[in-house]
Amino acid sequence: MSQVGPVLVVTMIDDPTADLVIRELHDRNTPVVRLDSGDFPATLSVAATLTPQGITGTLSTPTRTADLSRVRSLYYRRPSGFSFPHLDEQDARFALTQARYGLGGVLASLPGCLYVNHPHRIGDAEFKPSGLAAAAQSGLQVPATLITSEPDAARAFVKKHGPAIYKPLSTPLYRIDGVSCTVTVDEVTADQIDDRVSGTAHLFQHRIDKVADVRVTVIGHRVFYVRIDSDLLDWRTDYERLSYSVVEPPPGIEDALWRYMDFFGLVFGAFDFAIDRTGTWWFLECNPSGQWAWLEPPTGLPMVAAMADLLERSR
Repeated sequence: MSQVGPVLVVTMIDDPTADLVIRELHDRNTPVVRLDSGDFPATLSVAATLTPQGITGTLSTPTRTADLSRVRSLYYRRPSGFSFPHLDEQDARFALTQARYGLGGVLASLPGCLYVNHPHRIGDAEFKPSGLAAAAQSGLQVPATLITSEPDAARAFVKKHGPAIYKPLSTPLYRIDGVSCTVTVDEVTADQIDDRVSGTAHLFQHRIDKVADVRVTVIGHRVFYVRIDSDLLDWRTDYERLSYSVVEPPPGIEDALWRYMDFFGLVFGAFDFAIDRTGTWWFLECNPSGQWAWLEPPTGLPMVAAMADLLERSR
């Protein structure tokens, strides 16, 4: 085995973006160990010891073993959740928490490891209110936003800042008649708001009169700007109707991006902006583990190579 430590890729089995990065690393003869933490403990095992030098030991899959003291970087993508279907509810709950804080704690504590991104930093940055506040503090333009559980406050906001949209604060998948679904961004009027708003927290936001969207992907010290043209409120609902072009950002955007990244301790981020009719870029959100590889073929941007460079720590 190479004397250079491996890249550890933590993700679910169906992850085309990780596939591309791993293929690039393999082509460079860079050792890779891929695993899904959700496979623990069925086909993934851990034996970790705390020493004065940090965590040592191994993570083992049916085909690979990673020396925890030699992992050079960890690419934390989208692992599946822990599951203990053979246990009753109470025992499964106990086993899940032990797995989360045991295996999860080991993965978060590798000595000398570059995290892309650290799972704790991902957790922090996934809170939309925190992201919007950090964007404003970083100097980015943020649409007027309300987070509320009060119907009257929601109606007043929509009347003042309309046209307005509703967007989920998180997007867990659910099923309707066996079909996977999710809550999409949609326009909302004051007369549509009723007492159901009081059932949980909701996010309402001024709808930007946009002419295009921009996906900005930060990979280490490199930034890739792609304009997305469509007639959609939420371009993620129909990729077939999108067209892409490489663009340059307005003055001040890139400096603000670095401030945002530093705020959360990120080395990767997938930012979404809306461009209005005056050319102003409005921050919508940043996904700390977002998708990006689908943008390389239509633009020619060397994004997969940039991620491999980062994981190799060659740049």
